[in-house]
Amino acid sequence: MNLPYLRLEGPPPAQGRAHGEALKDRIHHNLEVYRERFALEGAAWPGVLERAALYLPYLERCHPGYATGMRAIATASGAPLEAIAALNLRYEILYYQFTRNLLREGCTSFAVRPEATRDGHLLMGQNWDWFPEVAGAVVRTTEPDGLETLGYTEAGILGAKIGLNSAGVGVGVNGLTSTADAWDRRTTPFHVRLWRVLRARTFNAAVAVVTDKPRACSMNLLIGQAPDRVVSLEAAPDGMYRLTCRDGCLTHANHFTHPEALGVTEPPDPHRPHSVAREARLHALLRAARPLTVEKIQRILQDGEGQPWDLCRHALPDLPPDERYATVVSVVMDLTARTLHLADGPPCTHAFQTFAL
Repeated sequence: MNLPYLRLEGPPPAQGRAHGEALKDRIHHNLEVYRERFALEGAAWPGVLERAALYLPYLERCHPGYATGMRAIATASGAPLEAIAALNLRYEILYYQFTRNLLREGCTSFAVRPEATRDGHLLMGQNWDWFPEVAGAVVRTTEPDGLETLGYTEAGILGAKIGLNSAGVGVGVNGLTSTADAWDRRTTPFHVRLWRVLRARTFNAAVAVVTDKPRACSMNLLIGQAPDRVVSLEAAPDGMYRLTCRDGCLTHANHFTHPEALGVTEPPDPHRPHSVAREARLHALLRAARPLTVEKIQRILQDGEGQPWDLCRHALPDLPPDERYATVVSVVMDLTARTLHLADGPPCTHAFQTFAL
């Protein structure tokens, strides 16, 4: 396991300061990775920083806790505030730029209800596919009110993007795009929503983080809470579609399942059939392996034979650098036991390690 493991506590500025100090080298590495990747897609870094700066007044006014945590990361790591803001706001600022140019991105998420598992636990997780060079960390936090969170984050991004908390709430993510997305729409950013979900004590409060305000960009958030509540929120900027379990399982990838119900159109993308195939394959594998266990799901997430619909993806060296994507982390969470099992890379070649609250 090459991922750092951070124990953070206190209010956001204290957590941000400790994050920035511990992950300083990884933060600067990520800034360089994104600078290079964005340049390959025609997004010049000065323009990215300008976009990030436009969001700062909104964050400071509407999400002051997150804003102070982000500032603390910048100060402690010695990185410009606008650069740290660009990492934390990259979904709004930059995801549109990439998907507009047909990004070969993929994440495949799942949830399994207690009746489909051997021990009656609620399980969820995903393979998160992104730039293989991105550096991350496992972060465990203790909030001022005593709530604890545990999850994976990219170095420089406050909180965790995939994780769970001591109230049994968990979250997973899938990128989506629609022609209604608008990066400059001032509303709660993607990573701020994830930060807030993991600080919710109830299922309804976690869901409200996604549904309470319109969004700048489309997204899918998988939210669950032990013992048995789970939903996949397929969210367009101004609409929401709720997906529930079939046969005790719920899966999602990187396409809208019901765009017509939301009144949105997805941009043309020749890779969309791969997303449809990944989601269907994961659901079929989960259904066939019942009763499910953490170990069975770990093996399922290793599925891959070099096909575009593989669940476990590798960066292929024969592809140009701007087309190389891989499974950066593979995560299986037991929300009942409050445990997180994580592989730091494609799970077929990287062992899972267990973390617990």
